[in-house]
Amino acid sequence: MRAILVLLGLAALVLVVLMSLGFVSLEQTQQASITPPEFKADVGRIDVGTSNRTIEVPTIEVEKADPAPADPAPAPAQ
Repeated sequence: MRAILVLLGLAALVLVVLMSLGFVSLEQTQQASITPPEFKADVGRIDVGTSNRTIEVPTIEVEKADPAPADPAPAPAQ
C-alpha cells in the first residue's frame, strides 16, 4: 500500500515539474456542463539523436619514480 502511494506521489511530482517547465499544457476547450468537459493537451517534444565525431584526446606519459633507498642511514644519537 505504501509503495502505491509513493508511486502516485512521484507521478504527481513529475506532472507538476513538466507543467512548470512548459512541456505539458492543459486547456479547457469548452465550459463545463452536464456532459463531461473536453480538454486539449499540448505536450512538448524532445528529439534525441546520435552522431559520430572524431575528437582529439591528449596523450599522457607516465614515468616510474626512482626507487627510494631500502634502508636509510640512522640518525646520529644525541
